Amino acid sequence: MQIYSYDGTFEGLLTAVFECYSRKDFPEDIVSQKNEQKNLFAERFEVLSDAAKADRVWSGAQKKLSKRNNQMLFYAFLSEEPGIEMKILRFFQRLFLEKHPIETDYSDSDVLSLSQLSQKVLKEAEQIRQFVRFQHTRDGLYFCGIDPRYDVIPLTVEHFRNRFADQSWLLYDLKRSYGVLFHEEKLEEVEISQKEFHSLTGKVNQDVLEEEEELYQTLWKSYFKNINIKERKNLRLQRQHMPRRFWKYLPEINNKS
Repeated sequence: MQIYSYDGTFEGLLTAVFECYSRKDFPEDIVSQKNEQKNLFAERFEVLSDAAKADRVWSGAQKKLSKRNNQMLFYAFLSEEPGIEMKILRFFQRLFLEKHPIETDYSDSDVLSLSQLSQKVLKEAEQIRQFVRFQHTRDGLYFCGIDPRYDVIPLTVEHFRNRFADQSWLLYDLKRSYGVLFHEEKLEEVEISQKEFHSLTGKVNQDVLEEEEELYQTLWKSYFKNINIKERKNLRLQRQHMPRRFWKYLPEINNKS
């Protein structure tokens, strides 16, 4: 039994696919080093991420996939679904072997699963773009902490860069402990060692909030309370438009003061 171990990145996974073909050796499993559980009875091969090798695999896939589905594997990868690596490997095996298109062959359980996962990830990214709120800190940074089901920050940063191009902001994934900082027209992936925010809700500590931001949140909560007519309250409709798990990002809903 042989296991391929990679660094947990999509580039690393594509490199692993390249190594499978290069070594003519298809493993029993491909596992991320972040979640790897040592198996004493397995032969382990450590894959070193290589941009050139990954690009060769990705370029080959792009030639065989339609424009509509050419990012499907990347979106599905961001789901972090257990076993996603082997599903993607098996997809590549069919993709490179068969002459006819396979991306819509939903009789194949891997194709169906990858397609469904990619759609779930896209939906999650769209909800993040719609529902999150940034908080203004005293040092001029706009901060937003999120805990999405899937690793969707890569699919949202362009939206926020375009929308807040003249501001410094940080979008931080609380669950995965990393974020993207936009400052002076540059994007940078960051990890925060000293957290000035709640690790579950992403709310910035009051002592680091900008004073006008505190006033804004107070006014907005008051406005929301006054227009929210109790007799017309429809929680089912509200949840359809905005899932409950996003409420904690909103000062008008998350706080009762």
